[in-house]
Amino acid sequence: MSATHNHDTISGLKLSHLVVPIAKPVSDAKVATGVQTPLAAVDLLLVEVATDAGLTGFGFTYTLRAGGTALMALAREIAPALIGEDPNRISYLWSRLAWRTNSLGEGGAAAQCSAAFDSALWDLKAKRAELPLAHLIGARREGVPVYNTSGQYLQATIPEMRDGAEAGIARGIGGIKMKVGQPDVAEDMRRIAALREVTEGRVALMIDANQQWTRPAARAFCRSVDEFGLSFIEEPLAARDHEGHGALAAQLATPIATGEMLTSVAEHRALISAGGAGFCQVDAPRIGGITPFLKVMAMAEESRIGLAPHFVMEQHLHLAAAFDGPVWVEHFDWFEPLFKERLEIRDGQIWLPRAPGFGLTLSGAARSMTKDTHSLGQLPAALQKTA
Repeated sequence: MSATHNHDTISGLKLSHLVVPIAKPVSDAKVATGVQTPLAAVDLLLVEVATDAGLTGFGFTYTLRAGGTALMALAREIAPALIGEDPNRISYLWSRLAWRTNSLGEGGAAAQCSAAFDSALWDLKAKRAELPLAHLIGARREGVPVYNTSGQYLQATIPEMRDGAEAGIARGIGGIKMKVGQPDVAEDMRRIAALREVTEGRVALMIDANQQWTRPAARAFCRSVDEFGLSFIEEPLAARDHEGHGALAAQLATPIATGEMLTSVAEHRALISAGGAGFCQVDAPRIGGITPFLKVMAMAEESRIGLAPHFVMEQHLHLAAAFDGPVWVEHFDWFEPLFKERLEIRDGQIWLPRAPGFGLTLSGAARSMTKDTHSLGQLPAALQKTA
């Protein structure tokens, strides 16, 4: 029998720079120490792709505090490389974009820009197959354990943290993650004790230091909480201190979670090889999209560690559902206004949508948050609309 292939080509692309406001700006350890400013909005690069066969898909990447305009400018430069190409050849197209931007170095803005195109192509491919993306790549489960972070940043008072945790538990969240890493260690411990009163015996609890500590400070703090039964301690050290994370992890019963700031497969290979991650927090937009994410996910499986992707639950839910090992998805509701649908949370898990692709459709609000847009090639009428 001869194989058949339904050839299709990319006919058009629409690029959009969105600015998504956060209702209450949030602060982590780097804000507490004056290194960063509170986070008040998230910049997105949204890519919508159309083909000659009449199919469409969308994907996005993000940046925090700076870089949205730069991602949009870079996207304008590299997008023409995809016009006329077969959208099913995702790995080839990822490499094509990578070579367009190789002078910028591996990772960084180049990878984050490519991620928007890559995720759009995966959404398109799953829609062509009429499958949720998780099922296209081999889902092992329909629901994934989910934890919430957004109510437990450092600007929140202890009563606000407790109320936020109770609200998450009432919604069906399976875990609560809180920020630590303040200059006053005693205040961190007071806040942990207060939240443990809410979570103990009910849901998991995690802490996140956002790279705040030196090796000695991390060792002292992590040892002091090692008997609390935390599900993980996140980013106790500088993101690329793989050796330090490995040495710290070897001294603790509590798993270390890290990797969200890494921007290449090679960096994740170094972290995992050093034994620095009990949970790999690979971030698809930061690493260059779903294509390289799947390579890191395979490494984590082979190393028998857990997976807890950072942020962007709309994409990571599908990827985590295909992981063979301990897994978490991080819940943020910041992007909910962008979509007509709401992801279902119950029984401590977040559940896969049944619709094809990411299972989401863009809302009118997404158009209203658009700061800049650029189209090329031939687009269907629905994609030609602007805010």
